[in-house]
Amino acid sequence: MNLPLKIARRYLLARRSTNAINIITGIAVFGVAVGTAALILILSVFNGFEDLFLTLYNSFNPDVTVTPLKGKTFTADSLLLDEVYRIQGVAAISQTLEEKALFDYKDNRSIGLLKGVDQFYPSVTGIDSTVREGAYALTRDDVDLAVIGQGIRNLLGIDIDDPFSPLTIYTPKRKKGGPFDTRPFKSVQVQPVGTFLVQQDFENQYVLTSLALARSLLDQPGACTALEIDLQPGYEATATYAAIQAAVGKDYVVKNRYEQEASFLRLMRVEKWLSFAIVGLMMLLVSFNLIGALWMIVLEKQPDIAILKSMGMTDGGIYRLFLYEGMLMCGSGVLIGFVLATGIYILQVTVGIITLPGGMLIDAYPVSLRWYDFPIVAVTVFSIGALAAVLPARRARRVSAIIHSE
Repeated sequence: MNLPLKIARRYLLARRSTNAINIITGIAVFGVAVGTAALILILSVFNGFEDLFLTLYNSFNPDVTVTPLKGKTFTADSLLLDEVYRIQGVAAISQTLEEKALFDYKDNRSIGLLKGVDQFYPSVTGIDSTVREGAYALTRDDVDLAVIGQGIRNLLGIDIDDPFSPLTIYTPKRKKGGPFDTRPFKSVQVQPVGTFLVQQDFENQYVLTSLALARSLLDQPGACTALEIDLQPGYEATATYAAIQAAVGKDYVVKNRYEQEASFLRLMRVEKWLSFAIVGLMMLLVSFNLIGALWMIVLEKQPDIAILKSMGMTDGGIYRLFLYEGMLMCGSGVLIGFVLATGIYILQVTVGIITLPGGMLIDAYPVSLRWYDFPIVAVTVFSIGALAAVLPARRARRVSAIIHSE
């Protein structure tokens, strides 16, 4: 039987001789509970934003991209495509060609990215599901069309319902013209018919056109900057990525969905753990309440400590008793904090108690609870609680076995 732990449990539940000690103990446990809930909710909010941004990226980024190791463009011949299609789990492959361009609409100009895509692109990325105005279409009755990001649409003042105002796309000429051709740019006019809404970086830059138009404008027949691959459910695994890499060879770079946005996700995680560390430092301040409560308990229990020492309990046993007492108080706060955080999470998901300003993609802060956040928070809080209990436990160990009455 672990006697120090049993006594510590009795001390936790027993009423104090002075009501102020009960109040201080309650405040200490409540502080730990609030700090625990804050740590869980901080992680949940960042998890929610990470899931949200990944969902937005998923509408523009495919499961896998294949890009050249050197240079910017390559030719995807039928042999290369057949090799990739033979891999189990590959559902569709889209060829895309991307290049910087100047966009002109009613004398409004902006530099962005022209992206030519083929007929498989919507099934690979789901971009057609993000169209908020108009429709997703790149050609109609031999007329070249374009689908534009909402940010560049607002910047240029594009009206997709105006059929008489085309969007002009300019790119630098790659081939020298005749002696009388002094224009350094090649241009083409397209009719904007749709606006897509995904992640802001994409909205502010991209204009989607047909792959054939992009190749013609850039004077690069048969070229593409990437193969974008859609995988069947359950095949988003390392083995599939390795098989694709083996099929395309060492001259190409294969990236999964997370690697395509590695910098962004790394930044998100740094912000997440910095916020966690800041709240953890706040927990250190809360631990002073815990130190105060334990110190008051030690002072109150001096006669009991003397009796226990007289009955043979060692200094180490007394030390462990009050260390356990601090950990039990901390554990009570952790459990209450977990319940509190879970309740707030449920309310946020169902009701949306904390909302976002108008004009955002969502109405309320996104939250996502992940099971491994709970042990991380528990270890953090218990570590702080153990540190807080050390000084009162050392003070209790120094109590003499004989108390002199005055």
